[in-house]
Amino acid sequence: MNSITFSDSNESIRVGKILCLGRNYPEHAREMKAELPENPIVFLKPATALVQSGQNVQFPSYSNEMHHEVEMVVLIGKTGRNIPKESAEEYIAGYGIGLDMTLRDIQSEAKKRGLPWSVSKGFDSSAPVSHFVEKGAVSNPHILGISLTVNGIVRQRSNTREMLFPVDRIIAYLSSVFTLERGDLIFTGTPEGVGPVSRGDVLTAELESVGSLTVTIV
Repeated sequence: MNSITFSDSNESIRVGKILCLGRNYPEHAREMKAELPENPIVFLKPATALVQSGQNVQFPSYSNEMHHEVEMVVLIGKTGRNIPKESAEEYIAGYGIGLDMTLRDIQSEAKKRGLPWSVSKGFDSSAPVSHFVEKGAVSNPHILGISLTVNGIVRQRSNTREMLFPVDRIIAYLSSVFTLERGDLIFTGTPEGVGPVSRGDVLTAELESVGSLTVTIV
């Protein structure tokens, strides 16, 4: 599944790049004992990492520690480069809720060795996403409640107002490095409360005004 769909139509958009932000919520940076960045920290996932709500997240055999990270996801609607903050909204097609599933043991070992995080972040099924809503359905993406439950127990709860870099600044920065194209996704970072999951766990993510996402770890 390398495409996303809208909740109010049958439209499907093929996904290109998946651009992800790290440490975009100050409390999450603190819980990870990491400094607040001066500019967005960016990593990528392949489109093959995508799964939809109702599907499964595969726990790879080469890892013993998978963590959940709930995030607002922005869908890019048209090509742009060096986009000013004031024009960022013009390039947004819609919003969704997603999970940046992370193999924390693999990531920690890579960090110790100064190696890339790709294996810990980009494995198959590491990027579950909900259906998307058109941007007009979201009056203000900067004040949306966001949450995650695991087996019905709240693990993460915050608001997008807590993001260090808001959506317009994220788009301006990313487009200064990468040409943004229709179908690109931006995972905007996770709030505090990340933690481990086990096989059999059911995860439900919710984003105010957008909808929800449910996956099972297998």
